[in-house]
Parts: sequence; structure tokens; C-alpha cells
Amino acid sequence: MHLPQDNPTSPYWLSEGSSLSKHRTTEELPSEADVVIVGSGYSGATAAYHLLEKDDSKRPSVVILEARDTCSGATGRNGGHLKADVYYGAAVNERLYGIQVAEQLSKFEVDQIFSVKRLVEKEKIDCDFELTRGIDVFLEQARLDEAVASFTDLKARGFQFPDDLHFIQDPKKAEQISGVKGALGAFSATAGSVWPYKLVTHLLHRCLERGANLQTYTPVLSVSNADDGRWTLETPRGKITAKKVIVATNGYNLLPELADKITPAKGVACRIAIPPDSAKPAPHLNNSYSIRYGLGEYDYLIARTDGSIIVGGAKQAVLKQESYWHNNADDSSLVPGAEKYFDNYMQRTFHGWEDSGARVTDIWTGVMGYSADLLPWVGEMPGKPGLFVTAGFTGHGMPRVLGCSEAVAALVRGDVASLHETSVPQPYWITEDRLNVQKSVVKDYMAGSRKL
Repeated sequence: MHLPQDNPTSPYWLSEGSSLSKHRTTEELPSEADVVIVGSGYSGATAAYHLLEKDDSKRPSVVILEARDTCSGATGRNGGHLKADVYYGAAVNERLYGIQVAEQLSKFEVDQIFSVKRLVEKEKIDCDFELTRGIDVFLEQARLDEAVASFTDLKARGFQFPDDLHFIQDPKKAEQISGVKGALGAFSATAGSVWPYKLVTHLLHRCLERGANLQTYTPVLSVSNADDGRWTLETPRGKITAKKVIVATNGYNLLPELADKITPAKGVACRIAIPPDSAKPAPHLNNSYSIRYGLGEYDYLIARTDGSIIVGGAKQAVLKQESYWHNNADDSSLVPGAEKYFDNYMQRTFHGWEDSGARVTDIWTGVMGYSADLLPWVGEMPGKPGLFVTAGFTGHGMPRVLGCSEAVAALVRGDVASLHETSVPQPYWITEDRLNVQKSVVKDYMAGSRKL
């Protein structure tokens, strides 16, 4: 197994590196900017991109502050799975928000798949983007029965599911089409896969060409309101003031108002491949997957064009102790038991892989930002004009981040007056009422049928 000496959980995605890894556009930290963005991952990079995309009088001066290497947080460590939740959470969302809003939540995620596709094509980004079918495979009858019942009920009551959502009811067909051993049924819909680090670093290069200033190894220690209405950000390298600030740190929360709203949650992923000297090619796998073992227990994976597989999840190991994941912001160590969990993963899960010799080549951890109500926090902080947030994506950022960043950038630029003028669903919005809700469902969501 390849475990780099400098970081035992360095993700495969960083294997080719980037010239921006430890980049500082200027030797000294600028003292001021129109906009400071905290975080250089998917949220921060796409917010900067949309701020600077138009060559007009509204183009601001932008400084991007990163605590470590460029894009070294959750974005550089995720599974590269661009898959919308088009049915599984629909019943819960319908109960909480009604059919219309539940449909908007689903549509927003579906739209992100094609927004990413358009962005990749527009900017000619070499990031291994592929449009695929995402297959949700059920291995437990009770979970399948619940999913089918809610799907059938919502459809009968007029819920508009995507036209390409397909239910495979016959177990034999589900197993044959998915290739997953013991499949009882499956749903499939359009999805995507991508090399997230390459996507983000390309966009950051574009931002630098348009005048952005990127400062790595510059952690923000505090954000405070200055006397003149601007914002002051304190770092170990000095202070910088800004007219507006975008906090795009996901699980690494900076703001006291969100202290109990966004919790760090440690997850694990790995790369699996057949030995390079193997006489046989890797078995063919042309879909991306969510494999649902039980309530709250699932893995997700993408198949790469080099024949390797990226797999994330392993909740059976992660949930053995609360300290392994909950409020754990350490991505420098492995989750105990995760390596063993992924041993022979493809051989025991998929038909045709039994004699492949597939093995784990890289394994890593990452820190997600779990939201108290499982939805992102997007918009301007109430009572704090000029302070914006896009964070708390609850391990499901790939089909959410781009649209949220575009909306926040539009707010910052003044292209829109409020989120009402954007496509961001209302449950994502930061409001006083939402901030005042004390309940968190994170542990229940993670636990599934377990007791944590």
C-alpha cells in the first residue's frame, strides 16, 4: 500500500500535485482587499471564480486565504462523486418543507451535475469529468421496502421526480445490471465523476490570471467587525481588512454563531486497483454507486478510466466509536479498522472481481462539515452586513457547492439583492429563525439503526 511518509493519509487526488500547492501570490500578506475568501477548496475557488468571471466595473480585488496547502481539505480528499439525491431524501424533505420545496431541493442538486459539465467544457478543464449512471443498490430488504413505499407514495401524490430516474425492481435484474452481489433492487439516475483537486486548482489558476491573490499557510484566527464597517481578519502573518468576507471553510468553522450548527466529521476513502503487473485488465465497471447495507450504512464509489476505483464510507468502522468521527477535525490519521474494512472490497462486493487481485493502493481521511439540520448554510449572516457563508455540506457537497458559490458571489457583487433571486433552495438560507433552532440531528443521521 502506498502511504507517503510526509502524511500517512495523503489522498490519491494529490498524487500529481500542483504548482499552487504552497502558493503565495505576494511575499507579504496584503493589508486590504475588496473581498477576502477564507478557504481554497471547491466553495472558495468557485466563489472567487464567479466574483472575477465578468470583466466589468464590479470586478473586486480578491484575496484567498488558506490555512494549509491549496485545496488540502475536504475537496482534495473526497470521493469525486457528483451524485444528486433525487429520491432517497425526498420523503423527509416533503414532510419538513412540503412537495414544492422538496422538489426544488432535488432539482437544485440535479442541475449541479450539468452545471459542472458546462463549467468543465467552458474552461476546458482536464479533471477526468465523466457523465455516468449513478446506481443506488439496496442489500437490505427493509430499507428497500421503505424506499419503494415512499417513492410510490410521493409519485402518486404528484411529486415530480427526474425523468431519468429508473427503478429496477427485479432482484435478478438489479444484480445483473449493477454487478453487485446480493442486490435486491436499485434506483439509477444521471450522475458524474470528477478529479476534484484538478477541477479546483484549474479554477484557481484562472482566478489568479484575473487578479486574485492566493495566500497558503495563512490560517484565519478571528473575524471581527472594524469601526469603519469593514471586516478585519487576523492571521499569524498579520491582519487584513475587507469590505466583504466569504467564509468557505465547510467543517472548519470560524464563526461563533455557527459553532453548534456545523460540526467537523471525519470520514474515510480509498483507491483500489489491480496490480500494475497483472496480466489481466481490471474488470469493467462503468457506473458510479451508492451501496446501501442498512439504515444509515452505505458506501459510495466511482470507477475511473484507468480501471481503478475510489470508494468512501466504511461506516461500519467509522461508527465504532464516536471519537473516530464526531467533532474530529484531524485528517492526519486513519480511522481504526478502515484498512481492514476495505481489504478485498471489490472481490466480495462485485461479480467478476473475485480473481482480479484488486487491492488498496491509497487510503486517506477527510474532514466534512456536518450541518445540524443536514443542509448547507448559505448567505449573509443576519445583522452582520458584508459577512457571507457557504459551508456545512454534510458530506454531500459535490452536487451543491457550485450553485451555492455562484449565488453568494452574486450577492457579494451586488448582482442580486437577496437569495430570493437565485436558485438556492430556501432551507439552505441563513436566517435568524434557523440559527435559533437548537436541535441537531447529526448523530441520529449517522447512527442509522445503531445507538451512539
